[in-house]
Amino acid sequence: MTEYDFSSVDRRRFLRATGASAVAAGLAGCRSSGGNNGKLKLGVLSPSPGQSPTGTSIERGADLAVKQLNENGGVNGRDVELIKKDTEAEASTAKQRYQELLLGEGVQATFGVFTSEVLLTLMDEIAEQGKIHMTTGAATPQSATQVSDNYEQYKYYFRTGPLNAVQLGQNMLDFAEGIFEDIGWSDVALIAEDYEWTRPIYNMLEGGLADRNINVALKQRYSSDTENFSPIYDDISNSGADAAFISMAHTGVPAIVQWARDRRQWGLGGIHVPGQLPSFYQQSEGAAAYSVTQNVATPQSEITQKTQPFVQAYRNEYDSLPVYTGYITFDAVKQWASVAQNEGTVDTDTVVGGLERSSYTGTTGTIEYHNKGHRFAHDVIYSPGKVDPVYQQWQPEDPTDIGAGGSQEVIYPTQYKTADYQQPIWIQ
Repeated sequence: MTEYDFSSVDRRRFLRATGASAVAAGLAGCRSSGGNNGKLKLGVLSPSPGQSPTGTSIERGADLAVKQLNENGGVNGRDVELIKKDTEAEASTAKQRYQELLLGEGVQATFGVFTSEVLLTLMDEIAEQGKIHMTTGAATPQSATQVSDNYEQYKYYFRTGPLNAVQLGQNMLDFAEGIFEDIGWSDVALIAEDYEWTRPIYNMLEGGLADRNINVALKQRYSSDTENFSPIYDDISNSGADAAFISMAHTGVPAIVQWARDRRQWGLGGIHVPGQLPSFYQQSEGAAAYSVTQNVATPQSEITQKTQPFVQAYRNEYDSLPVYTGYITFDAVKQWASVAQNEGTVDTDTVVGGLERSSYTGTTGTIEYHNKGHRFAHDVIYSPGKVDPVYQQWQPEDPTDIGAGGSQEVIYPTQYKTADYQQPIWIQ
């Protein structure tokens, strides 16, 4: 998915007293071969676990995967130890933590990373260390194009999820083509917050919607510091749009609260990252009702035979529900382990080849990767029957009392559907 974090951490409070070269020099003597006392070490990088839902779910998804691996004999007969590092969602901090994992702890592979800025900063580090990293949060397509352009240098990078931003745009077009006519969204306002992650999505939607005979009544990218959406929403209302087709993350909370509060006479859906979180309905006091967003899975969905067992195991272990980064990270660790087990070794180059050939059924679908030569080499393949995100609608348990509770019901694609789309009750 996209890169939104509810964390209130002040990123600038962390000192940058130690340069990357000094860190590397200080840790160079600590390099190990991937395990002490016979254990196989894996590393996870997540932003502010315990404070951000995305970071917490990255860490917990990895923890749960490792726990299950060890309960079933580990990997090639070796118990797995997970070493966790907080990136604080800062590129410089993430670089230091990555070096600590590789040079200090001697991990065999790393998982996680949430923001694109952090991932792009780490790409050269991943190449230099020559160890597999499987991304489970960042959406930038640039990381994959680096693999495509210089395979031998960057081949250690894989993205298990989410879809990259170009794929996200294609997925939104497929959603529009598949369901807009049925739900009455023939004229839409194309609305996106002005962050880098939305640009490939917005560019694809600008022309792609018209190609699908969907009228774009209004197009607007808005400032990332927008708090008052009334002027934008007035423009949408005046345009005659049936719905706002959105790409929102950082600004998503005030946007949805004001849409619901003002009882706007049009629907709202697309990518709304806060709405992907299982706790958002309660946190928004019901303002999320009837909104639509893309997601990798929901607590109610059955994407594969592994989705619900994972949801239940996560709930039993942590008394909470996973967000999208938890599903993806769990899958990434399990897929890496499956390949290493099948190959009979954790040798990095061998596992790279194994991942390229792998077709692994995870919680989010059948995970395969684009190979060398593709424009998005080593990114997860988006396709029906493989990884095919769902679109959920927050539906109230009691329409007469929206604040009483709601559920994340899948309205698209058909094979994962748990409910029909519901028109907001206030639309005349």
